[in-house]
Amino acid sequence: MDHAKALIIKFVMVAVVLGIILSAIFDMSFGDTMAISVVLTILAYVLGDLMIFRRENEQEEDNQRNMMATISDFVLAFLVVWLMGRSLAPDLDDILWAALASSIVIAGGEWFFHKYLHNLFHHGTRRESTGYGGN
Repeated sequence: MDHAKALIIKFVMVAVVLGIILSAIFDMSFGDTMAISVVLTILAYVLGDLMIFRRENEQEEDNQRNMMATISDFVLAFLVVWLMGRSLAPDLDDILWAALASSIVIAGGEWFFHKYLHNLFHHGTRRESTGYGGN
């Protein structure tokens, strides 16, 4: 159930960002924007969030892991939006700028999403293992 909740939160974040940037600012169709949102959400969650946040680490490593995950999400968002945008809306001349703007905003949101994931999946384990009490 935690994964479904996290996926929904991530999809809403990605869909809102792409809806504003791609559809409202760059005039991409809403359907194309939602298709990109679905693909990006699934790829980013499986490739980034699940692999990066799979194991427990010390606090110092958590911040480094979050930075690496955020950079990875930036690159993945840029590539997915750019490549899918070129394919779905070939007449959109500014797709490179749309992809760059989208990936910057999504990466900012991902920084906070990773902190949420860490608390969702690791917080109880850390408290038990460090003696701060369990759930």
